[in-house]
Amino acid sequence: MRNDTAAFHGSFPAHAGSSGPQQAEAGPLSGATLDELAEKIAAAATIVGIGESTRSSRETFGVRDQLFRRLVQDHGFRALAIHDSVRIAAVLDRYVHAGEGDATSALANAWRPWRTAEMAAALEWIRAFNRDHPDDPVRIFGVKPVQAQPEDYDAVLDHVRGSAPERLAEVASHLEPIRTAHRIDEHVQRARKIHPGRPFADHARDALALIRSLPHADHDDDVLARMRLIADFHERSVAGQGFSADDVAVRAGAIGDYQQRTGLRVVYWDGIAHTSAAAVTSPPAPEHGPQPSEGSLLRQRYGAQYVSVAIGFHHGDLGVATVPEPTGDLIDAKLGEVDLPAHWLDLRHDTARRRWDGPAKARVISGVYDPSRDAAGHIAVASLADAFDVLIHIRRVTPVRWLP
Repeated sequence: MRNDTAAFHGSFPAHAGSSGPQQAEAGPLSGATLDELAEKIAAAATIVGIGESTRSSRETFGVRDQLFRRLVQDHGFRALAIHDSVRIAAVLDRYVHAGEGDATSALANAWRPWRTAEMAAALEWIRAFNRDHPDDPVRIFGVKPVQAQPEDYDAVLDHVRGSAPERLAEVASHLEPIRTAHRIDEHVQRARKIHPGRPFADHARDALALIRSLPHADHDDDVLARMRLIADFHERSVAGQGFSADDVAVRAGAIGDYQQRTGLRVVYWDGIAHTSAAAVTSPPAPEHGPQPSEGSLLRQRYGAQYVSVAIGFHHGDLGVATVPEPTGDLIDAKLGEVDLPAHWLDLRHDTARRRWDGPAKARVISGVYDPSRDAAGHIAVASLADAFDVLIHIRRVTPVRWLP
């Protein structure tokens, strides 16, 4: 089932004569060295956080996917945690476990960064693996609680249409603008200057009040529950509340609790600000200083059995933006001095730690990234080696292929 070409897209040489990364702390990246790297990671890990600095690169996703496949095939990892709700993850899990529908349909209501051809291919690979290993399958679970979905808006509007049609236009005036956040996050809409203006949480609260005011509202438990989910979705969004340490603790707890309940070894896919094994200072909330990440809480709980892998890049076209070469104070610029299409560093190795450790800024490309302010797109950590056990650096990237 292994297909390195699918991950590397023909851009990484084999490096058959490389200098023995199994004995060293660094090396060029190839199919063979990914085998060795997976072995190094799996030797210590119960949970592996594999973070990307962007969610829009075909190459960074491809390396993460190929590393995951090796951890599954060769080292017994059997669970994938994703940054999405338990409701969405359950749909993905049904597909990979029971073959229900197809991968593209399973991703229809997933968080926007997952709705790519690359993610669909990853799900298809897991489905094929599970078909071959029915008694030892890979499971998928979400790290976020149950959240509102588009069908919840439809159910609320259908209820108003049937029970109080004279209020339908008023309720719809609140729900129709805010349901767009399920395709493009509200804070991203603001950054792109396509936001309709009024905070979505305010619209949601007004819609909830309207539903509560309808005749016999107390008897419509399902509709009220759906409307509360909608209000909660917008109030707890990045635009609604900004940074929340409470949410970080919930997501980290979901991963740790699942692992301890099932006994399965887990791979966690997210951005590097989430998978970092140390506290992170991020651009959306620099005034708060270093804040816990899901990975830092997992490091506290699991110690060295939580391994953090960061995949970054130097420059390239992401479709949504053309990213220039990084400025000199970013770790990505220093890593980019190595003249290879891709390479890796194991910061657990004493030599690598002495050379690379210290305070560091690492590039992140979020939905609000602006190439003209490239230097602002980063996270900061007090110790690079505390935050990331392994660094993988890709020189040039190309865009993922978005699903319709």
